Amino acid sequence: MIIGLIQCLIFKLLIINSWFPVASAIICLVTGYILTGGLHVDGLMDTFDGIYANKGKKLKAMKDSRVGSFGVLAMLIFCLIQLASIIQLENSLIYSLPICLFWGRFSTLIYIEKFKYISYKSKTLSHKKYWRGLKKEAIISIILLAIIFTLNISTSNSYQDIFKHLSLFFISISCSFKIPQVLGKKIGGFNGDSCGACIIICETTLLLIHAIFH
Repeated sequence: MIIGLIQCLIFKLLIINSWFPVASAIICLVTGYILTGGLHVDGLMDTFDGIYANKGKKLKAMKDSRVGSFGVLAMLIFCLIQLASIIQLENSLIYSLPICLFWGRFSTLIYIEKFKYISYKSKTLSHKKYWRGLKKEAIISIILLAIIFTLNISTSNSYQDIFKHLSLFFISISCSFKIPQVLGKKIGGFNGDSCGACIIICETTLLLIHAIFH
């Protein structure tokens, strides 16, 4: 959420200083990639290379440092959808971007809980070594989520706004559970790359839905 707020702040500052929305949205998007070190986008590309590799060669394709055509295509598609959504949201971006990024990260908790860890090497440190279970890992997220949801409902000016907030809330929960389930079945488990892909897919899907609602 902090990353999302920083992105929104930069977007707003550029708009105030007479930048075009498209240019501001590009800088906003790039800021997010810089703050995260591009790790999630890298995971997205590797994961899609793995998904579309020949059967039995998923991990080999994901491990390969060279990016395949499906990886590049996935990056372009998801980046452009995010860009279009940011431009469309504009004035509502500060209400949508942080919460979409929140759900993207939350989805990885579901992913790790539901699936086994898969590795490129025979011996490696599993993400689950320090895993305490979904209930303990998600408690802070759930508290934060409850606060945000309560604020949204309490500040709504009409039944239409309440309906919109409720709809977005249940859609977000559905995405954060469904996307890791689909991805986990495709990959056969989870690892760092597929978790990054899960984050990008979830936050992009929700950004698009927020833009449509807007």
